[in-house]
Amino acid sequence: MRLLIVGTLDGQLTTATKLAMDKGATVTHAVDTSQALAVLRAGRGADLLMVDVAVDIRELVRGLEAERIHVPIVACGTATDARAAVAAIHAGAKEYIPLPPEAELIAAVLAAVAEDTRELIYRDDAMARVVKLAQQIATSDASVLITGESGTGKEVLARYVHARSSRSKRPFICVNCAAIPETLLESELFGHEKGAFTGAVARRVGKFEEANGGTLLLDEISEMDVRLQAKLLRAIQERMIDRVGGSRPVAIDIRIIATSNRNLAEAVREGAFREDLLFRLNVVNLKIPALRERPADVIELADYFVKKYSAVNAVPARPLSQEARRTLAVNYWPGNVRELENTMHRAVLMAGGAEIGPEAILAPDGVRLDQQRTAPAVAHAAFAAEQASRALVGRTVAEVERDLILETLKHCLGNRTHAANVLGISIRTLRNKLNEYAADGMPVPPPGGGEPRAAA
Repeated sequence: MRLLIVGTLDGQLTTATKLAMDKGATVTHAVDTSQALAVLRAGRGADLLMVDVAVDIRELVRGLEAERIHVPIVACGTATDARAAVAAIHAGAKEYIPLPPEAELIAAVLAAVAEDTRELIYRDDAMARVVKLAQQIATSDASVLITGESGTGKEVLARYVHARSSRSKRPFICVNCAAIPETLLESELFGHEKGAFTGAVARRVGKFEEANGGTLLLDEISEMDVRLQAKLLRAIQERMIDRVGGSRPVAIDIRIIATSNRNLAEAVREGAFREDLLFRLNVVNLKIPALRERPADVIELADYFVKKYSAVNAVPARPLSQEARRTLAVNYWPGNVRELENTMHRAVLMAGGAEIGPEAILAPDGVRLDQQRTAPAVAHAAFAAEQASRALVGRTVAEVERDLILETLKHCLGNRTHAANVLGISIRTLRNKLNEYAADGMPVPPPGGGEPRAAA
């Protein structure tokens, strides 16, 4: 987290700086708007501006917009100056912090703006294999390509790799290639010299130089124009970049992580992506499975989001009922983890009893998730049927029966009675089967949904 403090903060500068640094932030100071813009142009960068209300915030916002620098602003001023607070918000500040600053408030603002509190939550073996590979390659400088559907957590995994690398103390800079217009992306990445084009009022360092020594994440790289891909390839190969309008190359030392929700091999065949660039980026491929392909993660993530949004909204952290858990477990989740997160946020707000029941698990249109009969539900059924039919070929009846029993028990979170009802067998028969599997060394989910364990 990089914090740029602008102004004197009415004598509270030292306190604010210390509180921010105690929370892990790197702090830079600028006395006014012009110095703040100079700091940002020079590539020292910032994830957040904390600005004294005595500074002309509207002028600062105009300056940032003119140079296409995107960074949120938090205004600071004396607690009694309500008019200044309102004026700052109207000028473009995201939040207002009264002075003197409080440690908890500073921490909350830094976390909310930087979003560095996102954790890598997983339990399913499919995701565990991806995380293990990420741990193995994190300490290297190899380029990494992270692939997966939208909402699976590609940026979260990229931050996880950076945090475990030798560059963890250096910047982690993210550029969304799909969000920046093609005509501006080159300048955003490589920077520009004064007068390189209309509006280039001063030299500006790009994201490559800003990330120097650290990691540069090129999010949704498949959306990058083919012409710009050639310049990116040269930067990766030679570790040199050319600013727009520049006359000499600039050396860089960065690690590249790229993400894509598209099949880049297919994009190469279509002529939309350079094959040589794909080879450079795809030294290591971390493919994140869709949420529907890692069912054990659904409840783990749901519990995490319930705790998170209960705290955010200052409401009690109610447990999920068994019915709610079943509703979540059988949903298709086309929006993956992002969709699940939004669903659980709604559930925290809508729940009224001692538990979060299925009546609080709602789709965006307000319909209960367990009462939807939409295309995703049909697709999920087809997907499950196809997977099941493929799994039957070349296997014995005993093996199929064993896997059916263990998978059913897993989805029932270890509840023997419920699993027996679903399977249509007696609880005694189920227990006998489970004892046999445990005796053969097979991991059997314990009651209560804990980690599967085999007999000692």
